Formats: sequence, C-alpha cells, structure tokens
Amino acid sequence: MGTHGGAGRRLDSIPIGRFHRRLALLVGLGLFCDSFDNTLSAGVLASMLDSGFSSLGLNSLFLSVTFAGLAVGAAFAGWLGDRIGRAFAFQFSLALFGILALCAALAPSMEVLIALRGLMSIGLGAEYVICYGMITEFIPPGRRGRYLGLLGVFGGVGVSMSSILGWVVIPALTWRGMFVIGGVFALGAWWLRRGLPESPQWLEARGRHEEAEAVIRMIERESGVEARKGGQALVAHHAADAEEKAEWVPITVLFSRPVIRRTLMALILTVTCLFGSYVVTGWMPTFFVEQGMTVSKSLGFNAAIMSGYVAGPLVCMFIVDRIGRRTSIMAFGVLSAVFAGLYPFMTSPALVIVVGFILVATVASFLTLGLGTTPEFFPTAFRFRGGGFSQTVGRIGLIFSPFVVLWLFNGSGVLGVILAVSGMYVVVTLLNGVAGVDTSRDALEQIEPGGDTGDVPPSVTSAQPQTTLPTS
Repeated sequence: MGTHGGAGRRLDSIPIGRFHRRLALLVGLGLFCDSFDNTLSAGVLASMLDSGFSSLGLNSLFLSVTFAGLAVGAAFAGWLGDRIGRAFAFQFSLALFGILALCAALAPSMEVLIALRGLMSIGLGAEYVICYGMITEFIPPGRRGRYLGLLGVFGGVGVSMSSILGWVVIPALTWRGMFVIGGVFALGAWWLRRGLPESPQWLEARGRHEEAEAVIRMIERESGVEARKGGQALVAHHAADAEEKAEWVPITVLFSRPVIRRTLMALILTVTCLFGSYVVTGWMPTFFVEQGMTVSKSLGFNAAIMSGYVAGPLVCMFIVDRIGRRTSIMAFGVLSAVFAGLYPFMTSPALVIVVGFILVATVASFLTLGLGTTPEFFPTAFRFRGGGFSQTVGRIGLIFSPFVVLWLFNGSGVLGVILAVSGMYVVVTLLNGVAGVDTSRDALEQIEPGGDTGDVPPSVTSAQPQTTLPTS
C-alpha cells in the first residue's frame, strides 16, 4: 500500500459538523446557479425569436455552442482542478460564467451573444464537475449520499426557478433580464464561497503536507472534534517523500491497465444518465405533440418535470446512505427503464401527471447519483480529470444526440426511442450489479501514484458489495 490517503482517512473520520453543512450550502448554491443559467435557453430563445433579435438558425447555433462549451468546460475543470487546485477551479468557473452572463445581457447582436454563450458554457460545464468532486473530497462516505441528494435538490430548484422567473421577468425586462439575474446569482455565490479551503487530499497529493494538516485541523475545530495530539504526524509521515507526491500525473493514466476499467464504467454511467435525462426532459413533449396528445406538453409534462426534478433528489437524501450508492443507482436505473417505457402510452391526463412525475423523479435521481459517484472511482491525483473526462464525453454525446433521437424516431417511432433509452438504463444497471467498481480507500490507494504501481489485484476491481460505493 502506498503512502497516500492519510488526509483522506482523517477527513472520513470527522463527524458531520458546521464545516460540512457550510460546504454543502455553498457548493449547492453554485449548482443552483449552474442549473438556472443552463436552462434559461427555452424562454430566452423564444423571446428573441418573437422580437426579431434572432432566427431559428441562430437559435440552433446558440444551443449547439452551449453543448460544445459544456463539453470543453468539463475537460477544462478536470485539468484545472488536478493541476492548480480544487479551490481555484471552484471559484474560477463560477466567476467566469457570472461575469459573462452580465456581458451577455448587453450583447448588441445574436452573433455576439452566441460567442459569449460559448465562453460562458465553459464555466457552466466546469462547475458541474467541480461541485460533485468537492462533495467527494470533503464529505465522509457514510453521509455522501445525503449531500449528493442535496446537490440534486439545489439543481432541481435552479431548473424550476429558471422557468418561473422567465415567465415573470422576460415580459417585463426582456430576455436580457434573465442573464442579469443569472450573473448576479453566480457572482453572489462566488463571493460567499471565497473563503472555502483547498482540499487536504489534493494538498497532500501535491506534497504540501503542512497546509493539508492546517486545513484538517480547521475542519476538526468547526466540527467540534478536539485537536489531535500528534497532529503533526501527517507532516512527519510524508516529509521524506514530499517531492515525489508533487509529481504531475498525465491524463493517460485513465487508460492504463489498472484504471481503464474504472474509466469505462464512469463513461458508461455518465453517458447514460446525461442522454436519458436529455431525452426525457427535452424530447417527450415533441413525441406527444406528434401523437396529438397536447395535454402532455401543457399541464401534465410541465408539472411532472418541475416537481420531479426536486422530488427525486430529495428522496435520495433520505434513502441513499441507508441502502448504499451502488444499490441506489441500480434501483433508480431499473425504475427509470420501467417508467420510461410506460410513459409514452399514457393517455389519461391523471396518469400522464403521475407516471411523468415518477419518471422525472427517477431520472433526476439517477442523474444526480451518476454524476456524483463517478469522481469516487478515481484517486485524488487524477480524480477531477477522471470525472471531467467522463462528463466531456457525455456532453459531446449530447451534441449528436438530437440526430440519434431523430434517426430512431423516424425509423421506429416513439417506441424505438423509448426502447433505446430503457435499454441503456438496463445495461448500466446490470454492469453496476455484475462489475461494480470498488471505491474503498484501500482500492484507490493501490492505484494512486506512489502507491502500488503494479497491476491492480482482482480484489480492487471486482464487484464487492461490501466495499463498492461504500455506505459507512
């Protein structure tokens, strides 16, 4: 076993206290802003089209540039978080899209707005990676499910607020008011979280052991834990190999023999949760309109999506730590597959609302847990690049997903699309059950640079219910 993990084990042993709740609130505010800005497109684009500021072609380009920026941002966050530090990346991403949102409100033309949106989306894409990564770095495994659920609730409220405020603000202040609100929200959150510390695990991995010890002691004090006698042990233990820990690990490590299985599993999980969420929230209304079921686009679907995006993660807060993150992902995967298959065949308005609500809740839960657990697959030295790479591939997939959905729809109708989405959820659920990734600290230490540099033993990558996505 390598010498990594001292800071991580110390953090895992600290009970939840004031620091953790403050961290969760400030990270959640960032995800709220991200979700708000990322989903204001529908109302904004419709308004710009109506006023003549934009055209259908330019609106499509706006959406394409947004998807591309999200993919670039995810990759950028991975590099920045591992290279420069979690704290810097955490603040930089929020400041980037906050400032650019205010600039977007002043855009003199749609072409300028599209260029600003592309840059702004880099910050949006980075924030998704960083928020989930920060929870992995600081929250003990036994309580991580609750806080991932809380992040999902913040994101769901951001989606809802974007729609509600758009309904009120756009008629009064035009589409520019939405960008002002988004920018002010983001910069306000940036100001509030400017004092958050660097991750002790990242500091330790970079050989900065005294700083790591200082941060851990601060967290212990805020959590009501008595200062440890011999707290300098972390510093002394690593003093001899500080320079070795500061060595930069290339991204090719993600495709090395000990890690490739984790990378592939993270990719499959991320692509499924992003594509499934996109199809359910973005294309279901279109399918119903094509079938003449206008009720789904109005009352039924809108009510389901607005409440389900909050209700699903809220359920996660209370059950995930009880049954485990791996089991929860499998459960929500099965439920998403079942209700996605049922929903297009609902004709009664009551059933459209009830089944739609459950579908969106399960899909939102799967999305939250999927994005939230992939950082756990990787050790500190390349955790953000592992999570960032997975989200980059997933978001690149979203750029091409409209063409895939249209191809399926034109060839096999709604049933073809639904069977494809349901099939993805079934496959990823089976993979999680049969070949789950061991995220225990012992397993991660064996593939951490400076740890066991040989092949990872079978016990590290084999499915082990007692250690995979740990609950305690």
